[in-house]
Amino acid sequence: MQRRTLVLGGAAIAASTVAAAAIWPRRHITVAARTFDWKGTDFLSGGTKSVAWEKLPAPLFRSRPNCIVTSAQTLGPCHVNNIPARQDVSEGKAGLPLRLAVRIVHAADCRPVESADIEIWHTDHRGIYSGREAADMCTLGDAEAISGLAFRGRQLTDAEGQASFLTAYPGWYKGRTPHVHCRILVEGKELLVSQIYFDDTLSDIIYGEHPDYLGRPPRDTRNEADGIFPEDAADHIFDFEKLDGGVLSATITIGLSS
Repeated sequence: MQRRTLVLGGAAIAASTVAAAAIWPRRHITVAARTFDWKGTDFLSGGTKSVAWEKLPAPLFRSRPNCIVTSAQTLGPCHVNNIPARQDVSEGKAGLPLRLAVRIVHAADCRPVESADIEIWHTDHRGIYSGREAADMCTLGDAEAISGLAFRGRQLTDAEGQASFLTAYPGWYKGRTPHVHCRILVEGKELLVSQIYFDDTLSDIIYGEHPDYLGRPPRDTRNEADGIFPEDAADHIFDFEKLDGGVLSATITIGLSS
C-alpha cells in the first residue's frame, strides 16, 4: 500500500469516540500538524482543465472523524439560488487545482449521512464571487463573474457520507480570511450553514509563490483576525494532501446535530 501523508489544517486532532474507530477503521497514513514542506510552484496552475478527475486517488480523511457538532456560521450576502449539481465547479477559471472532499456524519455516533445535499461556494483566485444574484460587494461589478456561476456547486453524499468537488484554491478579499461556504440539507430540511477555512501557513505559500495568485497586494486578514472565524477553529479547518501531478486535496468531516 502506498504511504500517504495527511497534513492537519488545525492545531491538533479533535477528540473522537470509540464508535468512530469501529465505523472508520484506521488506515495506513502518516499524520503531521501544521508543517507544509511544499512550494507554491509544486502545484499545477491554470485551473482544473488539465486534471483527470477519474485518476485522482480516493480522498484521505482522518482515521477517526470529528464526532462533534460542526457549529453554524453566517450565510453571508454572496449566496445565490438554483445552483447546479456538478463535480467540477470551476467553469474553466484559473487557480491552483483543488479537490475538495467532505464527509458528513451524525455527530452523536459518527454514522455517515447518505443523500445529504451539500452546496459549496467560494471566490475565484482574485477574491471575487460569481453570480448575478450576489450582492454588488461580492462580484465587484466584474462582468465575467456576474455572468457565470463559477466556484458554486452542489452534490448528494454517497453511502459513506462523502461528496467531492473539483475547484481552485480561493483568493482572499478585504476583511476576510480565505474560506469556503457550505449549506447542507437532508430530506429538504436545512440542517447546517457554515464556513470552512484554510491554514494560514498554506495560504502564505500559495499567495506568495503560485503564479495564478501573484500580482495582488498582501492579504489584510489572517485567521485569528477574522471576525467570523470560529472559536472551535480546529474543527473548521481543512486537512490537506499534495497529490501526484500537482493537485491539492482538502478534506473535512462535518458533524450534524440531528
